[in-house]
Amino acid sequence: METIRNWLLPLLLAAGQGVLLWPGVYPDGTPGPLALAAVVCALAVETAALGWRRTAPVRSLAGTLAAGVLGGFAWPDGYVGLGPLIALYSVAVRCPVPVTVRALAAVVGVDWVGAAVTEGLRPPLLSTMALSLGTYVLCAGLGEARRQWLAGRLSAARRLAGAERARLLAGDQERRRLARELHDVSAHHLTSVVVTADAALRLRDDRPELSAEALAFAERTGTETLTALQRLVGLLRDTGGPDHRPMSGRIEELVAGFGRLGRPVTARIPDGLAGPAAEAVHGIVREALTNALRYAPGAAARVDVRRADGLLELTVENAPPRVPAQGAGGLGAGRGVAGMRERAATVGGELAAGPTPEGGWRVRATLPDAAAARRPEETGWRRDVLREQRFADPALMLAAMLLPVACVAALTEDWAGAARRAVLPELLLVCGLLALHALPLLWRRRAPWAVFGAVLATAWAGPVAVLAVPLPSHVAQFLVAGTLVETLAGYAVAAYGPGAGHTWPAPVVATLGTAGAVTALACADGMVAGERAGPADAVLLSFLLSVVLAPVFTAVWGAGLLMRRRRVRAVAYDDFAFASSMWQADRAAEAERQRLAATLREAVLTHTRALVGAARRGELAEVADTARAALAAMREMLRGLADGGDGGSGGPLAPSPSAADLDALCRALRSAGREVRLRGLPEAVRGLPPSTQVSVYRIVEAALGAGDPGPARVTLRRRRGTLRITVTGVRLAVAGPVAERLRVQVAAGEGRIVCEPAGRLRVSLPAGAPGAPVQEVSPSPYA
Repeated sequence: METIRNWLLPLLLAAGQGVLLWPGVYPDGTPGPLALAAVVCALAVETAALGWRRTAPVRSLAGTLAAGVLGGFAWPDGYVGLGPLIALYSVAVRCPVPVTVRALAAVVGVDWVGAAVTEGLRPPLLSTMALSLGTYVLCAGLGEARRQWLAGRLSAARRLAGAERARLLAGDQERRRLARELHDVSAHHLTSVVVTADAALRLRDDRPELSAEALAFAERTGTETLTALQRLVGLLRDTGGPDHRPMSGRIEELVAGFGRLGRPVTARIPDGLAGPAAEAVHGIVREALTNALRYAPGAAARVDVRRADGLLELTVENAPPRVPAQGAGGLGAGRGVAGMRERAATVGGELAAGPTPEGGWRVRATLPDAAAARRPEETGWRRDVLREQRFADPALMLAAMLLPVACVAALTEDWAGAARRAVLPELLLVCGLLALHALPLLWRRRAPWAVFGAVLATAWAGPVAVLAVPLPSHVAQFLVAGTLVETLAGYAVAAYGPGAGHTWPAPVVATLGTAGAVTALACADGMVAGERAGPADAVLLSFLLSVVLAPVFTAVWGAGLLMRRRRVRAVAYDDFAFASSMWQADRAAEAERQRLAATLREAVLTHTRALVGAARRGELAEVADTARAALAAMREMLRGLADGGDGGSGGPLAPSPSAADLDALCRALRSAGREVRLRGLPEAVRGLPPSTQVSVYRIVEAALGAGDPGPARVTLRRRRGTLRITVTGVRLAVAGPVAERLRVQVAAGEGRIVCEPAGRLRVSLPAGAPGAPVQEVSPSPYA
């Protein structure tokens, strides 16, 4: 299909040019033998160059220019040479604006030089040059508009692929979030209880007053742990968005809490910390100080947060331990440093941790400061918008101005004679009025109604100029060519306006306004077609013009509405698919949160309540044992979460799905409201190797999970040792990240993949003959 699209148009153009070469078809006759050979050679070069316009547009343009020069010189009157127009359009579609502008300049320069050589430096050359420039500018503008549309569709496809990936990873993200929160909350509080209780038990004979302090601390800390865990259970019911409140006070309170445990802690925290980076600073400080409490009891610690060049530089350092830590190795879950690195990486930062030369421990993190970066982003917004100004609108405006100007330039064949007759200044005035008339088209997308009104208003500048200058009627009549601008303005109102219900007056107003302006232009000097004109003639002329223009403006308005409907439907389709993926992600995350909340209550809260009860009863040894049991339960739960687990059961992972599970996948999609048909099971997949079975399932799953809500069909066929997978109705899976993942998946299985823009996916995978013995192989690493 792609090959046909590449070569069909070049072959049709070559066939059309070949018809003109047939004897007796062209009125002026065919060229001579040598010229005929040159024309045939030019046609061959142009056809071959246009065949590569999609893959190498700049080289294609160069080839068509060379062919156009050869054919134009060999047969000036008969060689059409539309290749440069098509190649320039392809350059505009597939290349950035600077490349398009350079290509446009090259094409126009070659065309002008060729026209100057063939026609000579005569007055008609100006008309030819203006017409050529307007045509090529319009072609480049249309190509740029197409490029912007395709870029928007690709961006939407990537957005939907990201939403689908978020849906697939929603459960894993919830498990990681719970693991971080549980580790931070439980480890911080419960480790403090264990360290304090152990110290009080060791020094019970020497300092009995520490037992009462340890019991009071255990009761208070256990109550805080219960509150924090209850908050965590509540946190599982929300979306988990970042907290944008200032965090400086909360970090200072956290540091002061560690100071109350009897260790000297100094801190320097800047004001105004907020956003995800501040949340990460809070979590890293809490984890680093908890590790210091666990492994270096009694040692001094320092917390330093600095702002520098849009970054937050965090340093948490503790001195060597005063006394050896006893039993510290069993208090943690072994994820302290890894968790801190994960927190830093989540917000785009880096973290390093290691021992100091003095024997202590230092944690350093560099995080992006969102609060400092906000203002430069806001000030640079307008600069980015101006830098990315659309090229299509200026090109369309320039073409709408140049094409009528080309008609004006063709007014006379002798500009010197026109100057002697004092007509040249009037012609320049007409060109200026046409340029003023087309200028509002620059803003046709942003303010279509204002542009429409400005175009209709500037159309009356012609009649005013006829009366004020006055302009001769045989010169002023060329202002009628500016009617093209009214057509484009009416299209813009329909395409970029609020819809048919609000824009239906546009064709009526355009018809009456244009007919009135043209009538006023024709009758301004009291003459029409060289005869005196009265009011009745003006009314009749206005009526006839309205009858002629009404269907034209109505058709243009309808075309604009169709384009608007297409754009709105595409945007609505993307929004629906995106919302559907996000809704499914929320449902998956909600189910995971409910399951994890129940596991949290069973695993940690029970031990924490027992800890508070033992502290209130004054049983210090039981407090220490219960705190250790709570930490052990927390560690088991974290291990289960890290394994993608089932609440810490430690059960084996579920087996990888195979091609036989495609029927269940399609049934699940149908139950969710999407029509999905499956053909070819189980015959096509019988006897496939396990790795191919997994690959088939993953390929179909990725294609159907790209975000398309419409009907889809999956067909499996197996012929001559090749399994063919065809998936239709998956427009979002044939471009963007989804297509890239599918290409990697298919390449891993030594297969081939074809992504058709219509939404069809064709995959070929090697497979043994039906009934052949199956060789056990390890699953693909991409499965």
